[in-house]
Amino acid sequence: MTDPDGTGAPTVDRSVEDLVPRLAELITIRSTADRPAELRRALDLVIEAAGPGLAVRRFESNGKPSALLTAPGATDPKVILNAHLDVVPAPDDQFVPRRDGDRFYGRGAQDMKAAALVLTAVFREAAATLPYGIGLQLVTDEEVGGADGTAHQMAHGVRAEFVVIGEQSGLRVVTESKGICQARLRTTGRAAHAAYPWLGSNALLTLTAAIDRLLARYPVPAAEEWATTVNVARIETPNQAYNQVPAAAEARLDIRFPPSDPDFTGPDVAAHLREVTGAEVTVDAWGAPHHADPEGPGVVALRKAIRATGHPAPLLRKHGAADARYYHALGIDAVIFGPGGDGQHGPAEYVDLTTLRPYRDALLGWLRDFS
Repeated sequence: MTDPDGTGAPTVDRSVEDLVPRLAELITIRSTADRPAELRRALDLVIEAAGPGLAVRRFESNGKPSALLTAPGATDPKVILNAHLDVVPAPDDQFVPRRDGDRFYGRGAQDMKAAALVLTAVFREAAATLPYGIGLQLVTDEEVGGADGTAHQMAHGVRAEFVVIGEQSGLRVVTESKGICQARLRTTGRAAHAAYPWLGSNALLTLTAAIDRLLARYPVPAAEEWATTVNVARIETPNQAYNQVPAAAEARLDIRFPPSDPDFTGPDVAAHLREVTGAEVTVDAWGAPHHADPEGPGVVALRKAIRATGHPAPLLRKHGAADARYYHALGIDAVIFGPGGDGQHGPAEYVDLTTLRPYRDALLGWLRDFS
């Protein structure tokens, strides 16, 4: 960080300063899953940032637009840079970007609109000069599972030898991430007047007992731990009155599991959950965990390029699922590599602007060496 004017105000590299106005504009776009026009607007803005003269292949699935950019004639990229432009919902004030020194705040600043713009700049600079083809994959549905973005493009033949996904990682290289299982537990009982509960059977109490059994099997860790975790996201009953014993109840679960857990990587996750909880189970979504070979040539070369920027490039395992799992399922190595910051999905989300220049330099150095 430098202070060329002597004012004491924090400054960052000029290439990063040039990116800030477009980042601010991108953050103001409420690109959430329920706003298809805003998803398209964010996508078009980043395509415009990539500049003219590129081949743009557009896709759409279930109202979610995406695109794959390549240099003209480079139809089969060796490397893909993947970025998602959608964000999770937030109050209005989180779509008003603000800067505090080297921190740039706003919904999506860290996850992952700043990284998307850096990946776009790297792609623009490198695509026409590398001796092999690269692609910029822009999707708008990662926060809701990725089935209509990355997975949809892959179903239409998009492939690569190595993929970098620009999710936040603090300049570390993520070679392993957990899988995701989203499921519902359902219980039934017998309705009765609340004044005479012995005449009924409370489905909600049966449900909470089922949840207790599940959490006894998978307790919430006291600190970070590479283990299966269960989040009880919602419990509900169709009851509309205080004075009625509920005859039905449902819970929604978000379960994250490492590749080493056979109960969630096995063939019948629903049967496993039924056995543990004793409740009826519906699995609404399941995504495989992700793993890339830490000794593979792509990972080794990337870590070398990061170290050349003065950062140690440690490996990292992420608890959150990402679109890397779609590539892993086809035997394609994919890593997560992104800038620094904090507060993703929270009220004080920010990207650390000082990490954007080494992020850019590491990617460019890696692309030039990875032949």
